[in-house]
Amino acid sequence: MSAVVQVTGFGVRTAFGPGAEALRRGVFSGVPAFAPTTRFDTAPYRTPMAAAAPDGPDAVEDWALRHALAQCGTEAFDMAGLGPGTEAPVLLGVAGDCTSVTRYWRSAAGAPDTRRAADAVPARLAELLAERLKSTGPRLAFTNACVASAAAIIHACRLISSGRAEVAVCAGGYLVEEETFGKFDSGRALSRDGRVRPFSANRTGLLLGDGVAAVVLESAEHARRRGARPLAAVTGWGAATDAHHIAQPHPEGIGLTRAARQALRLAGDQDGDAVGYVNAHGTGTKYNDGAETRGLRAAFPRRAEAIPVSSTKSTTGHLLEAAGVVEFVITMLAVMDGVLPPTAGYDRPDPECDLDYVPGRPRPADLRRALTINAAFGGANTALVLERP
Repeated sequence: MSAVVQVTGFGVRTAFGPGAEALRRGVFSGVPAFAPTTRFDTAPYRTPMAAAAPDGPDAVEDWALRHALAQCGTEAFDMAGLGPGTEAPVLLGVAGDCTSVTRYWRSAAGAPDTRRAADAVPARLAELLAERLKSTGPRLAFTNACVASAAAIIHACRLISSGRAEVAVCAGGYLVEEETFGKFDSGRALSRDGRVRPFSANRTGLLLGDGVAAVVLESAEHARRRGARPLAAVTGWGAATDAHHIAQPHPEGIGLTRAARQALRLAGDQDGDAVGYVNAHGTGTKYNDGAETRGLRAAFPRRAEAIPVSSTKSTTGHLLEAAGVVEFVITMLAVMDGVLPPTAGYDRPDPECDLDYVPGRPRPADLRRALTINAAFGGANTALVLERP
């Protein structure tokens, strides 16, 4: 019999600040965190806007990602009531190693390389997090773009449900920096007017945001033995690819449908009849939102119109490798609090996007089961089902 996977702790920080209360004030209130960033010179780009933490002595900047991960990991461990020496895999979703590229362009421009190379390597970041937690067990880094931290959670669920681990720490992080900002700008993916309007007819693109989070997962039996309070249960997970295009989803969202139906089948809810909310990938780009809508219609063949769907990237920005774990925490808070986070900025219906997108304001809901989905370049898709414990 497969072990039941439960969440017993988390730590999170976004541009709204650290912790769940910051998310409730920002994400769940539908207040976008976008502002001109001064983290680097934005004059060469089409927009200065991002959801970045304020600059200053306490700013979370690119070089400090290791510190933000350590803070979130420590908060998750403390909430779960775990101590040093806990045997737990540490699974981390972050960007791939791009130090050589960064060095090349900075040296070509005559600028000093201020980034600590050793701490930019994904495997090293996983090691640093494990060392901070004094956790024993495997350390793995996932670098598959915007599904990286969701993939880390899925791997942890597989380890726990199969009995290969009793506890796991899953984390992810992305902090707005110039290299990726420039790439998205050159691809004309960034919103032209400083707003993100997922699923709305007048959407013009995404904006990037800071996001770091860590969650503790463990078997229900292990949590029971040590008297830990479960926050939520993870009852289903799925991963699939459509391999349609390097940067665009399949027009019918077939990878998303496959991942979602895998997760629902594992949760014992093949057609999603018990799902009360979907936290969408919802980038606010032309190609994603229509394809995602069609993919959700196929995933929920009987009641797609009846399920509220929202994109919290409308407030946090796109958190890239951290999107999966931060949106996992947001979805868990929705289940815990009985409140659906809205899609901020939605103000004009699009015939291609015809579901209930929780426009503008939070919505109370008797929420027992929710689905959170993510997608990435190359056609990768992930899905996770969370429930009240």
